[in-house]
Amino acid sequence: MAVQIAVIDDWQDVASGVVDWSVLESIGQVSFLHDYPADNDTLAERLGGFEVICVMRERTRFDADLLRRLPKLKLLVTGGMRNAALDFKAAAALGIQVSGTDSYKHAAPELTWALIMAATRNLVAEANALRAGQWQQSLGGDLHGKTLAILGLGSIGQRVAQFGQVFGMRVIAWSENLTAERAAAVGVSYVSKQELFEQADVLSVHLVLSERSRGIVDAQALDWMKPTALLVNTARGPIVDEAALIKALQKNRLAGAALDVFDEEPLPELHPFRTLDNVLATPHVGYVSRQNYQQFFSQMIEDIQAWAAGAPVRLLT
Repeated sequence: MAVQIAVIDDWQDVASGVVDWSVLESIGQVSFLHDYPADNDTLAERLGGFEVICVMRERTRFDADLLRRLPKLKLLVTGGMRNAALDFKAAAALGIQVSGTDSYKHAAPELTWALIMAATRNLVAEANALRAGQWQQSLGGDLHGKTLAILGLGSIGQRVAQFGQVFGMRVIAWSENLTAERAAAVGVSYVSKQELFEQADVLSVHLVLSERSRGIVDAQALDWMKPTALLVNTARGPIVDEAALIKALQKNRLAGAALDVFDEEPLPELHPFRTLDNVLATPHVGYVSRQNYQQFFSQMIEDIQAWAAGAPVRLLT
């Protein structure tokens, strides 16, 4: 009997056209699901007939309760080699294998810099004004000579730091594991956490979400920032205390925020980030690029083929 394979989280209805899924016809039938995440009762009904489920990183949560309601499930395949929305321990206990994929490393840094540029130069407001028949409505800011503060100098943070250096910015960084020597190796100045926030003209968040990093950008950290500063988050929403950020923006304690990630996604319809004038918000498109999707989906296919052949690859635990 053909294996039933679901490709879920396909919110844009693009997965079927990015790569050639027909190579799986000898293994089973592929179905593409475009629904947003739901409660576990709905998800169990929606996904109960599938033995293989391909998920986009951290869109739909697979906790122990949901996994127990999917008795046919044998293989979960996720985009990327990390997925905080999957309960790996519960999957292992239930005999469900989990495989991942590589990621295209340039999409998120490029989106980060696009947000920095757009927010600094008021590009969205100016473009909308031009469409409305107006001309030159605001005075844009500058980046050359300003301080770019990087919270988390991993692979993405390093690339954003390089962009800042090309634009003539002074680049500083801090994280709990960062050392002065590691920062200096990429031409970045190591500072304390408080100095990072105090000196930032643009502060860009690039930490991995963990219990240690959750809420690390709290009310105190936001109070350290200049009222002229811009906060940029393309990492994960919960790294920033959302309530504290909303309060700071409402009181104009910051010049603005450019955000691609949120505590709840999709962002609720009446959320303040949809309406605040000093917020530039995009719908978590940092990794949503053609090249990244091609890498995700092509390697998902490889993972399924390897699993079907009895030699699974890129296993996650």
